[in-house]
Amino acid sequence: MDAQEPQRAGRREWWGLAALALPTLLVAMDLTVLHLAVPALSEAFKPSSSELLWITDIYGFLIAGFLITMGSLGDRIGRRRLLLIGAFGFGVASLLAAFSTTPEMLILTRALLGVAGATLMPSTLALIRSMFQSPAQRPMAIGVWMTSFVTGTAIGPLVGGVLLGSYWWGSVFLLGVPVMVLLLIIGPMLLPEEADPDAGRPDLHSALLSLVTILAVVFGFKQFAGGSSGPLPWTCVALGAGLGWIFVRRQRLLRDPLLDLALFTRRTFGVAVATQTLTVFAMAGVQFFAGQYLQLVLGMSPLRAGLWSLPWTLMGVAGAMLAPFVVRRLSRSTVMAGGLALGAAGFGALAGIDSTTGLTLLVVSMVIASLGISGTMTLSTDLAVGAAPEERAGSASAISETGSELGLALGIAVLGSVGSVVYRQELARSAPVSTLPESMEVATDTLGGAVSVANELPGEARDALLASAREAFTTGMAVTSAISSAVLIALAIAVGILLRTVVHRRVRPPGRRRMTAANQPGRPGPADRAPASGRRRRFQQRANVPYPDVQFTLAGADQLFDGQPQRLRMVLVHR
Repeated sequence: MDAQEPQRAGRREWWGLAALALPTLLVAMDLTVLHLAVPALSEAFKPSSSELLWITDIYGFLIAGFLITMGSLGDRIGRRRLLLIGAFGFGVASLLAAFSTTPEMLILTRALLGVAGATLMPSTLALIRSMFQSPAQRPMAIGVWMTSFVTGTAIGPLVGGVLLGSYWWGSVFLLGVPVMVLLLIIGPMLLPEEADPDAGRPDLHSALLSLVTILAVVFGFKQFAGGSSGPLPWTCVALGAGLGWIFVRRQRLLRDPLLDLALFTRRTFGVAVATQTLTVFAMAGVQFFAGQYLQLVLGMSPLRAGLWSLPWTLMGVAGAMLAPFVVRRLSRSTVMAGGLALGAAGFGALAGIDSTTGLTLLVVSMVIASLGISGTMTLSTDLAVGAAPEERAGSASAISETGSELGLALGIAVLGSVGSVVYRQELARSAPVSTLPESMEVATDTLGGAVSVANELPGEARDALLASAREAFTTGMAVTSAISSAVLIALAIAVGILLRTVVHRRVRPPGRRRMTAANQPGRPGPADRAPASGRRRRFQQRANVPYPDVQFTLAGADQLFDGQPQRLRMVLVHR
């Protein structure tokens, strides 16, 4: 059995990738574009603190909650169709958000943006899976997709700051309108329609269960990250866990489930999703403190802090684009484990930070970590979507992105809580006794609270409290960085071990042919060779395939061994 080389993508597919990068960039940008618009929104609407929280958070909540449903829906009705429907909805919701007149209207339109965004993300990734079949090209395409997302997240606050400097607050939403109009025009010309021809009807009960499960878990961890210690966050997490258990049981019983749990029986898919979740977990915890360090410890404005974060953003882009080329020369397990080790080294260096080391250590450490982590995220995303059957590409993409969303929420909640505990303990140990008790309760909550309290104190007391609070915060950040480094070290070891036993092949550069007896005169063919021995002979006999001519891909390993004994499903092929 000689596997055929997948068809390589042409010019149309690469132009289609450029079209898919547009909504990816925009959805990511909308996650952060409101960071600098909060003061303008507060002045325009006079919202309560709860309303302001929902204005900023509802978008990300609903993206996370609807990803699985929309990924499965795209497999059923067509990924291009769902993408274009989502683009239309995103454009309309952006227009409505820009001209909102009340806090309630803005919350509603941000919610609609979240639902529309959830249709865009899995559709773009699933279409990339369909358009780029070649194992040599797909990682590069996913690198472009990852670059668009990273860039959008990074430039969101900067774009918001520039627009707010010249226009009213609603201008930050109008960016989405022309981008989505352009996608609606060029999408039908450049993007193929892909769907599962055997898909059944959507299961609305499963869709509702998945939505409430994800929303409850994410909201609960968000409450933990905000310092809430009451029963609400525990109740939300427990509710999400219970509903998640019911959801999984229902999927096992359904003939055509919303979420195909069989995907997790493929080692490559499970390892890829776990890698994404834990990597984002480690990265989110450090980034949560890095932004505050720039503004509250070093005293930068939000815009200047955003500019200083660009070096590690650009290095993240470089890592995402370089990883597909490096994996041509080294095994995927080596590159992914090496990227995680590089991230661990960066966070490990950051664990030595204090209030006097300043900007240099932070930037250098984050640059090193971003280079390694972004490359690993690109390859793990490619691994996840490539391991799934093409008809399940939408579901696989949605699971991959949901794992990242959960990793983000868990990282901020767990590591943020650890850092906050260290901050409170350190500040209580070193805070000046002249500070009033009621003020200290606010100051020990967050570094921002300490800065507010310090501004109301006389000179020496203010300076003493600020110095103590900044030192305590930096200690908490160092502890968090050390934990993130340890997580990435353990993950690098696990990935290196687990992926070494996955069937893989070296991708040949374009234009180079595999030399066989048919195209290399004088070289004996398979029939002329000496009988194989040992592991190779046993493999030939049991799998009934000529070992020297078999070509493997990560995506096709399970299909290749379908029906073979379980002990033959994972085969180590030495390069």
